[in-house]
Amino acid sequence: MILAFDTSSAACTAALFDGSGTCVARRDEVIGRGHSERLVPMIAELLEGGRPDSIIVGVGPGSFTGIRVGIAAANGLAIGWNVELHGMSSLALLAAGAPEQGEIAAAVIGGHGELFVQQFDSESGNATSELINAPPAAAAAATRVGIVVGSGARQLVEARGWGNAREGWPSAANAMRLPPALRSCPPKPVYARAPDARAREAA
Repeated sequence: MILAFDTSSAACTAALFDGSGTCVARRDEVIGRGHSERLVPMIAELLEGGRPDSIIVGVGPGSFTGIRVGIAAANGLAIGWNVELHGMSSLALLAAGAPEQGEIAAAVIGGHGELFVQQFDSESGNATSELINAPPAAAAAATRVGIVVGSGARQLVEARGWGNAREGWPSAANAMRLPPALRSCPPKPVYARAPDARAREAA
């Protein structure tokens, strides 16, 4: 069994897959905050006393706090269960839930009024652009895809004046739709920008 979960957005989402990659159980809740309180009980509900053979956790980009909550939980569970742990792109997971065919742009709100944006092919799940972190106007200028999904979709579409915005959230139930390269990443946060905090230089 494979356990996948993501806490990079306002959604807390987890899913369980059998050996063939079929989703056999899922939970998707848009909770805003409180991932640290909800995630572990949600996983326990899915497993019903069992344990998976491996874990896949969303590594972002997205909510700084949410990403850290998910990865910390994944590391603790992987150590406790002695199972493999992999990371997956949270933007790819978001794009995988779009019903449209062709290229999809995933856009989520980041810090400082900026957006995280990346484009994906809906059939293969592969990224078709680099990940960018920029203000809405700059992100809009760099994005050529008409369908935009995610918490930052409306801002991006309004900034460029065309396209279709679809508000949406990642669902762990789509984890196995990602290509292997995007669900076998290092289980480390992807922030897409340097941290605001800086180490103080010695006097």
